[in-house]
Amino acid sequence: MSAAAERLRTFLVDWPDIAVVEVREAAGSTPREAGSWMLVSAGAIFGTIGGGQLEFMAIDRARQMIAAGPTTDLLDIPLGPEIGQCCGGRVRIDIAVADTELRAAIPQRILAEEAMQPHVYLFGGGHVGHELALALALLPLNVTVVETRAEALDGLPPSVTSLLTPVPEEAVRAARAGSAFVVMTHDHALDFLIVGEALKRADAAYVGMIGSKTKRATFRNWYLREAGGADADLARLVSPIGGDRLRDKRPAVIAALAAAEIATALLVAG
Repeated sequence: MSAAAERLRTFLVDWPDIAVVEVREAAGSTPREAGSWMLVSAGAIFGTIGGGQLEFMAIDRARQMIAAGPTTDLLDIPLGPEIGQCCGGRVRIDIAVADTELRAAIPQRILAEEAMQPHVYLFGGGHVGHELALALALLPLNVTVVETRAEALDGLPPSVTSLLTPVPEEAVRAARAGSAFVVMTHDHALDFLIVGEALKRADAAYVGMIGSKTKRATFRNWYLREAGGADADLARLVSPIGGDRLRDKRPAVIAALAAAEIATALLVAG
């Protein structure tokens, strides 16, 4: 169970009376897009529709409905000076006090949303691999760390999937279209093999390899001369990951920069 699904389970157990708040329409500049949703109870919330005065108004109305009815309502809110927000857009929000059927459907909704999240495969569970897994676990992504060494998979965040295999490149072949592949194993030859396999995936959203400009140049020679690769495919490789402008080599710093880079490739494309 993912961390979000576990938090949802706890929320539903703790609060028997809840309302579902969902953005039906979002026009212009708005805090969240249509389809964004949250749950409201008398004393807690789960999720967000963007915060600010808009969310406060929706929460207040949902709590009134939980206490006294009605069971459904529609808010039509311009995001201007009237409510103390300057987004300039307009939002229509559905609010429904959850009956038994609606409550039962909520866990399936979050599971379905998580199943549609982009996939990231991290090859290598070293220092940077663990820090990057930690950073990506906070984002709406499905993260898998692939390793040939069992001990390197210890201590990963609970929401991250671990895959122990003697043939890591098979994970590249089995991945869903639109996945990201980040290669940072303990062995340069293994890195090259996995990256070469990833570059065969024209449908990959991101292919990255940790290392220096020298490592990239060495890979280029191997890829073009020995692996039979093409310059057009090589141009898709991001290496070093996270860019080369910052000289700080601490794993957490590299991971933060790489996570932003990967999330941009996946979430903007999505």
